[in-house]
Amino acid sequence: MTTTPTPEAPHTADPHANDAAPYAGGDPYADYRAFGDATGFDQLVDLADRRLGAGVVAANDEFFAQRENLLVRERAVFDPEHFGHKGKIMDGWETRRRRGTAGSPFPAPEDHDWAIVRLGAPGVIRGIVVDTAHFRGNYPQGVSIQAAAVPGAPGPEELLADDVKWEEIVPRAQVRGHAANAFTVTSERRFTHLRVCQHPDGGIARLRVHGEVIPDPEWLGLLGTVDLVSVLNGGVYEDASDRFYSSPTQIILPGTSRKMDDGWENRRRRVHGTNDWVRFRLAAQGSIRAVEIDTAYLKGNSAGWAALSGRDGESGEWFEIIPRTRLQPDTLHRFALGAEVVATHVRLDAFPDGGVARMRVHGALTEAGRAELVTRFRRG
Repeated sequence: MTTTPTPEAPHTADPHANDAAPYAGGDPYADYRAFGDATGFDQLVDLADRRLGAGVVAANDEFFAQRENLLVRERAVFDPEHFGHKGKIMDGWETRRRRGTAGSPFPAPEDHDWAIVRLGAPGVIRGIVVDTAHFRGNYPQGVSIQAAAVPGAPGPEELLADDVKWEEIVPRAQVRGHAANAFTVTSERRFTHLRVCQHPDGGIARLRVHGEVIPDPEWLGLLGTVDLVSVLNGGVYEDASDRFYSSPTQIILPGTSRKMDDGWENRRRRVHGTNDWVRFRLAAQGSIRAVEIDTAYLKGNSAGWAALSGRDGESGEWFEIIPRTRLQPDTLHRFALGAEVVATHVRLDAFPDGGVARMRVHGALTEAGRAELVTRFRRG
């Protein structure tokens, strides 16, 4: 189960206690707030990132603003003068106001709207951020989130079938308007889909689902050589010397970078004899054959030199995979290893500082690595 959300307030409490003040002009994010603590999971990959293949496959209502906005990478924008024929146009998912009956005009306690999200990379969820940016008086009173593991590529009909087992990972809880609402999740199960419920109605700007990817070991076995550090295959960013400008997780995202901030860039290092570094855990123990280091779009700020080290096991000694090598700006560098090396972790050192757009660590799982991954895949 989960979490540390605040249970939804009883109906006797002030129903507007979590409202944000009406927009008064200037910077629309000036009074943006955080609710809950995301520091334990906010550096983990977003399993609902569209760059990984995520999507919003269904919603019961999207009258004012479409469901797909939930997964837009950029933060929500707000234009106070932007109206359409249905009303105010918001950058998020917003449903119409629910109604009861003439004698009881408010919706029933169980009434709610929902959207089903397909995770781009199935895995274990560590935390969720429900972002209500710019929804100041039209956010939901509460949210709840359920998760399911459904193999293949199911459509809305299959996901809404009675035999799908949904597990509640965020019980119904309060959210604040115009805020980043963070919820910690402790379930160790691997999930493929979420059902986001807003009670009884309203708008959510963005949804972020942070966790650890658990790939299908059978699929990786069929592929043979894979990128052992890719987030899609279960690679995980563990630590870095600096993440001033951008998250090191971006180094191991799929595809090529599209602009300068779509990678890892650190601040300018001023202490001689030191360098920047980033450490990753591979999908599981693997045999590494080749490595790619890409400095795309990093022209005056790429790392000057790079070296790659490996480690086998949590307490293993670090050993050299690629010695310190000169890097060119805005260039893909490929390294064929003279012999395969077995590792569970890699550390990329940048000298003295600078940026790296992408890194690929090509190889195959060892028998021990595959057995470990099968155990994680079948857990729960």
